[in-house]
Amino acid sequence: MTSRKLFLVAAVGVAVAGVSWIAFGNLGENLVYYWTPTELRDHAEKAEGATVRLGGMVKAGSIVQGTPLTFVVTDGTAEVTVRTTEIPPAMFREGIGVVVEGSVDGAGGFDSKRLMVKHDNSYKAPKDGAMPAEGQMFGTLAEDAGTTEPPPVAGTP
Repeated sequence: MTSRKLFLVAAVGVAVAGVSWIAFGNLGENLVYYWTPTELRDHAEKAEGATVRLGGMVKAGSIVQGTPLTFVVTDGTAEVTVRTTEIPPAMFREGIGVVVEGSVDGAGGFDSKRLMVKHDNSYKAPKDGAMPAEGQMFGTLAEDAGTTEPPPVAGTP
């Protein structure tokens, strides 16, 4: 084999090895698993300390406002108490689908670092130059979706 062919084979080998290492190196450490409350309870020992995503519905009557925000995620079979210091999205409420990312603590609770809510795609942008109807802009911020008043501004009576 000539030195030029040997160099070409070696260069291709190094390139393949480099791309493989980038693509597959430490892949397991970067995966985030998505489990239901039932799966999380069944595999709690694997989930403890690992970063996982928990998905389910916010149980009615379970939201406790404060620092941390506490609520229960359920899949209809099992329940997991979630704690987070993150500010919840404006659409966060009881009965809505959520995905929380975090880890299981030693007591079986879930410490969340990220809170996402499921929503529909019903938003429709106003036509060019048109203004949205009064109250339409504040519908998701109000506790009662039928409320058309804007939310109070901090520091005003």
